Amino acid sequence: MTTLAAPRRLYHYIPVLGWILRDLERDFFGHIGYAALIAVTAMVLAVKTWGLVALGLTALALVPVVFIVLILLTRG
Repeated sequence: MTTLAAPRRLYHYIPVLGWILRDLERDFFGHIGYAALIAVTAMVLAVKTWGLVALGLTALALVPVVFIVLILLTRG
């Protein structure tokens, strides 16, 4: 009989996101493709539902991430 470890972090209790993050913590490179596919599917469904507003708000939310990536690239 095997028992699963209980979630240790608060974000593990979020229904869908917690499951994905828990799987990524166990095997990151094995599950990153599935996580990317889920993110792209959610983006497509958001654009189909709300139109270009969802695309624009997603791009606006990703601006700090792009700035951090550019800073990390220039630091070497």
